[in-house]
Amino acid sequence: MSGWLDNIECRRCDCLDTVAEKRNVIASVAAGALFFTGWWFVIDAAAVVPANSDFNHAFHTFGVISTIAFFMINAISNAQVRGDTMGTGCLGQTGARVWLFIGFFLAFGSLIGACWILFGPYVVDKKYPIIWPGVAIFLQNAFIFFASIVFKFGRTEELWE
Repeated sequence: MSGWLDNIECRRCDCLDTVAEKRNVIASVAAGALFFTGWWFVIDAAAVVPANSDFNHAFHTFGVISTIAFFMINAISNAQVRGDTMGTGCLGQTGARVWLFIGFFLAFGSLIGACWILFGPYVVDKKYPIIWPGVAIFLQNAFIFFASIVFKFGRTEELWE
């Protein structure tokens, strides 16, 4: 009874080969769609609630920081972080790791800041009558964070060589 599944053969789907060949395209399009959707939420909130008394426009700061973190995370390759590149660059492998750490630090910090904005003034204190801007700020930062993760780890660098 222990090896009864060993005799079952599954056919391999030919569509998996085409998906593997287009992995970078799929990851790039998915990350771009997530990034666009995040900014679309906050643009919608700013258009629906234009008054500063209902939506403090200083809350846009976390979206900008999250966007900067997106570019920082994806500015270096995984080979630079591993130390496999030919040129060492300005600071080499250590500099690439510090740069990536700062990028992730900014991304997590902006996501935590967006949670604070949502639950602080909008849910707990009820300082603002409309909750949608707080939700939009949180969704913006969450979508940009997931876009940076998909764009960084969804692509493969073997196709570049």
